[in-house]
Order: sequence, then C-alpha cells, then structure tokens
Amino acid sequence: MRKNDGQTPTIQVLERAFALLDVLAEHQDPVSLKEISERSGLHPSTAHRILNDMAVGRLVDRPQAGSYRLGMRLLELGNLVKARLDVRDAALAPMRELHKVTHQPVNLSVRQGDEIVYIERSYSERSGMQVVRAIGGRAPLHLTSVGKLFLAHEDPQRVRAYATRTGLAGHTRNSITDIGRLERELNTVRHQAVARDDEELELGVRCMAAGIYDDQNKLVAGLSISAPADRLEEGWLERLKNTAGQISAALGHRITQGPAASLKAPS
Repeated sequence: MRKNDGQTPTIQVLERAFALLDVLAEHQDPVSLKEISERSGLHPSTAHRILNDMAVGRLVDRPQAGSYRLGMRLLELGNLVKARLDVRDAALAPMRELHKVTHQPVNLSVRQGDEIVYIERSYSERSGMQVVRAIGGRAPLHLTSVGKLFLAHEDPQRVRAYATRTGLAGHTRNSITDIGRLERELNTVRHQAVARDDEELELGVRCMAAGIYDDQNKLVAGLSISAPADRLEEGWLERLKNTAGQISAALGHRITQGPAASLKAPS
C-alpha cells in the first residue's frame, strides 16, 4: 500500500480504506474489484469487505456488481470544505492592503480541532521577521491570538475539556499553561472582541487578531498581524478590526448590535 509522507493511520482498516479511495480516485470510470485489489495490494476479500462498508456510507458507489467508483458523499463533503475556504478568496485583497500599512505579516487562520491552521499570509522581507509557520502550518489554540478567539466562543465546559485534552502545553515562558489564567484571558478577549499573543507561541513575536464572521454570525476564521515584539503597534488595532469586518461583510455578515456584538460571552 502507498504511504503519504512516510505517515500512516494508527488504525489499519483506515489505512486500507484510504488506499482503496486513492485507487478509485485515479479512474474516471468504475473499477473492477480485481484491479482495485491488485493496485491497492489488498486481498480481494479484504478489499470487497471494506468497499461494501464504504458503500453503506456512500463514500463509494457500486454502479454494477463487482465494480466501484467514488461516491457522492465525497462530493458533498468536498463542497463543505470548499465553502469554508471561500473566506480565503474574500480575504486576499484586504490582507494585502493591511500589509501595505503595517509592513508586517498578515495571517488568515481557521480552526481545525484543537489547533489553528494558517491558510493564507501576506508578508514581505521588509518586516524584518522570519516567517516560521508557512501556509498549512498549525499551532495550539491557547497559544495563538486567533486560537483564543475561537476558544472565547466556547462555553466554560468546552474550554475546560480542551484544557484537559491538551494539557495546555506551553512553548515559551510566556505561554498560558493553567486553566484559571486561560479563562481570565478569554474573558478579556470577549470584552475587547480582539485577542493577543504576547510571545506565547514564539519568543520575540507578538500578534493581535480579530474575528471573521459569516452570514450566520459564525466565527469562521481569524485575521492576525504578527510582528517582532518591539514593533507591534497598538495603532494597527482599529485597522485590523476594520479589515476583518470588511472580509466578514463580503461573506454576508451584518453587525446589528455594535462592533463587539459578534463576540458574546457564552451562556
């Protein structure tokens, strides 16, 4: 079976299912069980059993006995992913304009599980700061300004569950590693409708972030400015919030109760 970047799932049946999907993805027409077995390296009975289970979940279709193709549920899930990534298209131009003002990296991030993922960035060599986390990079929620925005939208029970799952591991001496301090920090985020990273992920780097909301008033992404610790200017904050609001408006968001209406304390 083929492996991706030297990594495989810890559950063998998932590894096999991924291998089968990869084989089907290489063909536009239905593929016979015999060919699937040969190309995946799985015994025909094993491939048959897994393919039938995936057919129940509509990940795989059986147009006729003994042949398979990718199922419609993959299209449905793909459309959901695409819809969530539309924020990138709306953000590109405003991010570039914000970068022209600050000359510092401007980052667009979304939440994925207990981490944020960087999906776009505007930066130049003029910032004087090395960009450590490239597009696709990840970081813990509690150590990042955008991550704190997402945690601030959670109710207290979910925040505590996150703390239990992750152990609130720290990266620097400034990292928040206890639940009491994190809860106080999140209260501040809710009050100010912005979040900060004070050298908590990387020493020498500070960040400020504002949320991006869709037409359902859901936080879908965060926009942040990163800068060397001694160069982050408070004067950028309003411009950051305005830019995040501009992107939100492009996604259909409408503010009805003032600038901080989107970031309410959970009930």
